[in-house]
Amino acid sequence: MPASSSSTAALATTPDPLALVTMLVKALDDKKAGDLRVLSVGEHSSITDYLILASGQANPHLRALRIQLERVLDDANAPIAGVESGEDSGWVVFDAYQVMIHLFMPEQREVYQLEQLWRDAEELDVAVLLAPPEPKPKQKKTATKTVGTKKTPVKKTAVTKKPVKKVVAEKVSVRK
Repeated sequence: MPASSSSTAALATTPDPLALVTMLVKALDDKKAGDLRVLSVGEHSSITDYLILASGQANPHLRALRIQLERVLDDANAPIAGVESGEDSGWVVFDAYQVMIHLFMPEQREVYQLEQLWRDAEELDVAVLLAPPEPKPKQKKTATKTVGTKKTPVKKTAVTKKPVKKVVAEKVSVRK
């Protein structure tokens, strides 16, 4: 089935998938998501390039994680194909085309064991994704020597201050 023009346009504005993964991982870490894992599944899947797996401690925590991810995806202008979550199901799934995010309660994560399903995938180091980017080395400025021109010193002239005359006001009395 050919892609629609709207989905093609949405994919054209999608940020770099790894940069999007980095933004999402930072957002999940900021919201205290547990057991955060990132799998590169592009070689094993025709559906997505990356899976992000994380756990929440309670349904309100899952809801907070979901809201934060929606904000990050919206700010990045990343299209969302869908979000699935049942009421108190303990599992939220985001499909952002090249990135899929699975948020679980610990019990559901243990049952579905997506890490085992994708055990052949390369796992990215979350600590590396969370590390601030290294500053770019500053380039040393090289001194350029101009040949044939000399700077002539400017002679400073002394400025003399003129004495200030004091004006004394006389009191004038006015009689009525």
